[in-house]
Amino acid sequence: MQWEQGIVLAMLIVIVTCLLTSRIKPAYLFAGAAFIGFQAGLIDLQTLAGNFTNSSLLTLVLLILVSIALEKTRLISWVGRQISYGGQSTVVAKLGLSTAFLSSFTNNTAVVVSLIGAVKRNQRHAPSRLLLPLSYTAILGGTLTLIGTSTNLIINSFVEDAGLPSLGFFAPTSIGLAVLVIGLLILIPLSYLLPVYDEHGQDDLPYFLEAKVDMQSPLVGKTVAENGLRALRRLFLAEILRDGKTVAPVCPDTRLQAGDRLLFCGDVESVTTLQEINGLTLFGQHHMNGQSMLEVIVSQSAGIRGKTLKSVRFRERFDGVVVAIRRGHERLAGGLGNIELHAGDTLVVVPGKTFEQKKQQLNREFVLINGLDSSARLDSQKSIAVLLGFATVIGTALLGWVPIIKGLAAYLLVLVLTGIITFPELRRRFPVDIVVIVGSALSLAQLMLSSGLSERMGDMLMQAFDGWGIYGALVAVYLLTLVLTELVTNNAAAALSFPIAYSLAVSYGADPMPFIMAILFGASASFISPYGYQTNLLVYSVGNYQLKDYLRIGLPISCVYSVVVLSLIPQLFPF
Repeated sequence: MQWEQGIVLAMLIVIVTCLLTSRIKPAYLFAGAAFIGFQAGLIDLQTLAGNFTNSSLLTLVLLILVSIALEKTRLISWVGRQISYGGQSTVVAKLGLSTAFLSSFTNNTAVVVSLIGAVKRNQRHAPSRLLLPLSYTAILGGTLTLIGTSTNLIINSFVEDAGLPSLGFFAPTSIGLAVLVIGLLILIPLSYLLPVYDEHGQDDLPYFLEAKVDMQSPLVGKTVAENGLRALRRLFLAEILRDGKTVAPVCPDTRLQAGDRLLFCGDVESVTTLQEINGLTLFGQHHMNGQSMLEVIVSQSAGIRGKTLKSVRFRERFDGVVVAIRRGHERLAGGLGNIELHAGDTLVVVPGKTFEQKKQQLNREFVLINGLDSSARLDSQKSIAVLLGFATVIGTALLGWVPIIKGLAAYLLVLVLTGIITFPELRRRFPVDIVVIVGSALSLAQLMLSSGLSERMGDMLMQAFDGWGIYGALVAVYLLTLVLTELVTNNAAAALSFPIAYSLAVSYGADPMPFIMAILFGASASFISPYGYQTNLLVYSVGNYQLKDYLRIGLPISCVYSVVVLSLIPQLFPF
């Protein structure tokens, strides 16, 4: 068995070294280790294949795919509206609680992706003061339930693979609630230490959009300033078209009338911003219901060049609605439908069902067709149906009526059949990296256990913490996982720590559950590095943060989080 331990140890050293010193994707490293193990005869094909179809892994994949529909619902818009009112402390508290709640029932990375746009669109506070709290509270919320974060499900797959009973849905909830409450109480005052990066100059708003004031709109009779249309972030009201006349520039005391057409300059996120303003109807909004938006560039040889959207009957011709136009940084004027299209113009299009089937026409008219991360919001009825459907899946799983994996599979099928999620969206969002990492990591963990390497490493930890007893071993496992999380990502940390923790529990003759909880919470304790956790990385560039921002806010949170976790685990999960 010595040579087997040598091979597995060498693979571990290579993986950790490359994760720390290179930019090689973790998926490649773990897949390479699994491949070597298979070629060396250390693991058979049936076991290897079984690791990639683990029930917890499949549940995680289904959750990520289902979250595509959840991101399109009006729930995200509602959260966005809540963070537009109140002082910074109130907003951080509301954002934190909303994010934590959402993160507890769906993947926390998907929650952060959905809410980044809402945070950027809030009209009162600099996004840089809110984005890092958004990431941290998503991490804390992910610890509330078994499905809150991919790491929890990955750890559960290790638990099942070791022949232990599967973790309960609310297994981490008691400790998770404690760290959430205490973490939020610390995070609120610390958020004032974050820098104010708030760039919203008019020169950086290249898209031209149009919205109409509804007949019964609450905006009617009030001034532009009273309606808050002068304070919109990343969205500038350039002119108003009224009874065939143009009002420009628009003054703060200009009163709006029913039927006014408001012309804005903004970015791609502005499409969603205008959808969320009560009493405004975005140009083409009647044809928007959850589709992923596309960006197309008008070709030099296009037949639509030199013509307007109205004259070419764009919607009938292509089965798509143009909701924004960009021409470099040139300020456009007049109604959206009356703008004469030029070669090089970029159009944001909400596609219909047959848009992408018109390939010949599209290739002739447009140089490039790009998918955008932004999606049109679902209408209220579909939003409620999507949310009720997801709540039903979770509820039936908790009651033990339908296993969560079956419920999610059926729910995803319904979402696809009803057109709420499309196959291109599934292809684009399928978590290939997570599947490869988890399947390969399970194989690596099995090799560590079967070769006896994890037992030897556990013995070394026991000797190093001799005199501290079993609690010292628990602290060691937690700190090992925490350090690995900050250095090499959370999923990799869980994969590397689990075999050692399990062997330690066996050596002490103790219940493995405290050690499992130490890994679960240690793998989610990424607060002082932008690279350890995916949500931290998501907000890193969007918030224009520097590493010192994470250290200043994350270090005290990490310390308090660790004290709370290590104090509660022995109380709630006795050895």
